[in-house]
Amino acid sequence: MKILILGHKGMLGSDLMLRLMKAHDVTGRDVDAFDIVSADDCGRVVAECLPEVVINAAAYTNVDGCEANREKCFAVNAAGVKNVALACRGRGITLVHFSTDYVFDGRKTTPYVEEDLPAPLNVYGASKWEGEQFLQDLAERFILIRTAWLYGSHGNNFVKTIMEKASTVKTLEVVDDQIGSPTSARDLAAAVERLIEGGHTGIFHVTNRGRCSWYEFARKIVQYAGMDDVTIRPIGSEKLTRPALRPAWSVLSCRKFSAVTGMTLPPWQNALRDYLKQPDRKQAENGE
Repeated sequence: MKILILGHKGMLGSDLMLRLMKAHDVTGRDVDAFDIVSADDCGRVVAECLPEVVINAAAYTNVDGCEANREKCFAVNAAGVKNVALACRGRGITLVHFSTDYVFDGRKTTPYVEEDLPAPLNVYGASKWEGEQFLQDLAERFILIRTAWLYGSHGNNFVKTIMEKASTVKTLEVVDDQIGSPTSARDLAAAVERLIEGGHTGIFHVTNRGRCSWYEFARKIVQYAGMDDVTIRPIGSEKLTRPALRPAWSVLSCRKFSAVTGMTLPPWQNALRDYLKQPDRKQAENGE
């Protein structure tokens, strides 16, 4: 298939390029080639490439930064989706878009399913929810993937932050009252490939299997990295002064994805261990 990836240099976009280019005709466009906030730019890049599938991996993902930059956040995460959806209309294009567990308020005690009504607690979640609505209203064929706690070789993420801090500070405090599912960008890219090649459409929750707190996640990071001299201490969210509220529970049920595709992503522990062993990870982190 002919595929256009928007935001192909970002964390998820990079892994999507690596995965999909093995079997498909893949073109990438990033901020140096187009502006997702510009409807004209979005129309131009789609018209230039004439793809069968457009994957929108462009997003403003700084959760705390979104609180102070609401206008930019909504311009990219909501209006940008509208622009891309309109650019795809009338061309028979399947539009793949990514959303987040943060569209939910965390008040459930069981995993969120695709039919649960979003109720975001922060600006980032609200912008992604508005983007979801534009996608569903305007796209003729779409795959909406909600994922969570994403990390990869490119860009900033929790794994990289913990590794960097643990290299200089031997005692770290991490919240233990927010529960979710860490997800490898590499595994998510494989899931996207399965959905596209299967011709599936609709809303899907896709994460690595299992759940944990940020504290438990951090402990596994230093353990698997062999940082035996680092201590991780649990703290409550109230001890952090962060601009954006986070849901206490944002575990997503991936049963629909597994039932439709026959695919199940590995447990988050296995995915993390594999990520830390990747030979290309340090090169990417060093900008090589």
